[in-house]
Amino acid sequence: MDEGLKMPQHVAIILDGNGRWARAKGMPRNYGHVQGAKTVETICEEAYRMGIQYLTVYAFSTENWGRPQDEVDALMKLLRNYMKTCLKTAEKNRMCVRVLGEKSRLDKDIRVRIQELEEATKDNDGLHFQIAINYGGRDEIVRAARKMAEAAAAGRLRPEDITEDIVDSFLDTAGMPEPDLLIRTCNEQRISNFLLWQLAYTEFYVTPVPWPDFTKEELIKAVEAYNHRDRKHGGLKAQ
Repeated sequence: MDEGLKMPQHVAIILDGNGRWARAKGMPRNYGHVQGAKTVETICEEAYRMGIQYLTVYAFSTENWGRPQDEVDALMKLLRNYMKTCLKTAEKNRMCVRVLGEKSRLDKDIRVRIQELEEATKDNDGLHFQIAINYGGRDEIVRAARKMAEAAAAGRLRPEDITEDIVDSFLDTAGMPEPDLLIRTCNEQRISNFLLWQLAYTEFYVTPVPWPDFTKEELIKAVEAYNHRDRKHGGLKAQ
């Protein structure tokens, strides 16, 4: 890796290709999701070693409930197991974990594990790791609008005082820098309702590599591509 590379402060990743990767190997889709979860662990460690401070991954969207029930059930089982693994990893690496999305639709035991994970890691000073679960960008903005309306109705917020910073403070990502780089694997070129507000000035990087095969070397390629982009265009927020 080029020592002169400037690291993006915040990298967001849409994890695509788990099912296709598994199918190409003659395995069920769920095998791909399991391998994809292992890749998340690896990339968390590598990203922090490289100097990336925030990493946000799109694990389960609001639209994913429409998948076949057996796949949804398997994903929820994987999520339960991942919460345990993530807590151990966070303790080892001092990772600060936060879950983005509407948690109320998740089963109670998963919500409890999320709360325990966030509480146990909130003071850690390593990588800030965000997992988007039952997350949708439009849903996030609608929920933020409702909270602002409630604050206004209660007299805590005047409509004329609403600014971009105020809107930011009501989003799931409140207090975080906006992503500098969005990576999407398996050659997909859609935003897929991910971080719609936050990606306003983010650089996009698309790779044909499916998520289970994504490595440190692939992350370095994405950062190298980011370094070659001209980010002096008007409207870019200074980091």
